[in-house]
Amino acid sequence: MKTSIEKTTAGWRLLRGDKPYFVRGAGGAHYLEELVAAGGNSLRTWGADEVGGMLDKCQRLGLTTTVGIWLGHKEHGFRYTDPKAVAGQFDAICGHVSRDKNHPALLCWALGNEMENGLDDSETEAMWKHVEQAAQYIHKTDPDHLTMTVVAEISDKKLAQLKTLAPSVDILGVNAYGGAASLPERLKKAGWTKPYILTEFGPLGPWEVGKTEWGAAREATSTEKGKRYAETYAKGVAGQPTCLGSYVFLWDDKLEATPTWFGMFLPKTGERLAAVDALSQAWTGKPVAKPCPELVSLSSAAEGKSVAPGSPLSATLTLRTTEPVQVRWELRRENNTWLTELPGAAGKPFTLPVPTEPGAYRLFVYVRDSSGGAATANFPFQVK
Repeated sequence: MKTSIEKTTAGWRLLRGDKPYFVRGAGGAHYLEELVAAGGNSLRTWGADEVGGMLDKCQRLGLTTTVGIWLGHKEHGFRYTDPKAVAGQFDAICGHVSRDKNHPALLCWALGNEMENGLDDSETEAMWKHVEQAAQYIHKTDPDHLTMTVVAEISDKKLAQLKTLAPSVDILGVNAYGGAASLPERLKKAGWTKPYILTEFGPLGPWEVGKTEWGAAREATSTEKGKRYAETYAKGVAGQPTCLGSYVFLWDDKLEATPTWFGMFLPKTGERLAAVDALSQAWTGKPVAKPCPELVSLSSAAEGKSVAPGSPLSATLTLRTTEPVQVRWELRRENNTWLTELPGAAGKPFTLPVPTEPGAYRLFVYVRDSSGGAATANFPFQVK
């Protein structure tokens, strides 16, 4: 189905089959039925290899797909100043587009993801010229679908380079976390006039939060994260005249920094967290019938502190919930090596012996109810 963008008196809007289409999307590869049930309408991928099965599944569920075409990163050894490497990558782009351009679930082509990071000026110029070549090819080969490129946050210099060197790109995709809510204001101040999609947003990243004296990042509770998702969507996406929608990160579980930092579902067991409820309410305008347990606090004298080997460690969990819950505690090393898991109860102190081996550790708590909702929190401590 053809997609296009239309200039309005207020800003921009996305059209799919000549009808307005606002992206209520997520990045991930699982829980697609849950995405539909929550009011979502689109999925974003980061790569195009073997994407056919995902396109087929999205089509069956009534979801569209922004197909990401992965472009090389300098940190992985790719060089945009290497003509042979760039030519090979362009051939791969052509193959992806030719293969999937007629799929009915296709919404947009996303060229790259944060591939501008770490490039010097000459490499940056070569990279954007490569993106422009790809965008021109897509417009010629697949005139029914739009092009987007995805960057890590914005700067005046980055936007100026994109505007000058890759003018054929239709939509700016921005991955933003701490600065996501202020993105519309910052784009306007920078003079950006094309439409944008917030292609990743979620909790504050590990690079944006406070740390212990040994460098362990302090992670928000799942309840606090849900509030941030809601605030970001309200300020950075909803009602913004130049915004075409968003893709929340991450509609899945993922081990990155910790097993719970970015995932909107619990690892292994798959219960949804408060971020899912927040997006469902934002997308549908209706409160969730049975919301996730609210994690009021996780307190411990050991939080962010150094403790003696073998000493007792106590923690207390406070919840608000309308249903019975199961509570499990889990101890891991800071490098995410799993050590032990034990049952517990809300409102009652939990105690376990501190490990005897010195090092950095993290204590997690997982709360699950009978309606598929969950909450989680953790804190770092050091044995010294």
